[in-house]
Amino acid sequence: MMNEIYLNHPNFGLLYSLCRLDRDHALYTTLYAQRLFFIVASLEDGLNFDSISRQEAKVKVENRLRELRRTGTSQEIQQLQAIYKQTFQ
Repeated sequence: MMNEIYLNHPNFGLLYSLCRLDRDHALYTTLYAQRLFFIVASLEDGLNFDSISRQEAKVKVENRLRELRRTGTSQEIQQLQAIYKQTFQ
């Protein structure tokens, strides 16, 4: 089972983690509407929030799925596929 991760954005409130993109970056969306998407970078001096479009977020998740198919476990792939369907379809 995947742990749910939340962050508090200074302007948009509670954000929900969709997936980790790499070691220092993750994709988040607003908790209720799931209309705004952010790449959150973990930097030495704190967190950096960069907003991206829904289409860019969809592409990021698709790229992460491709990467997981090469290197991840079937459980990780299934979890991200479920998130993809719930969020983008």
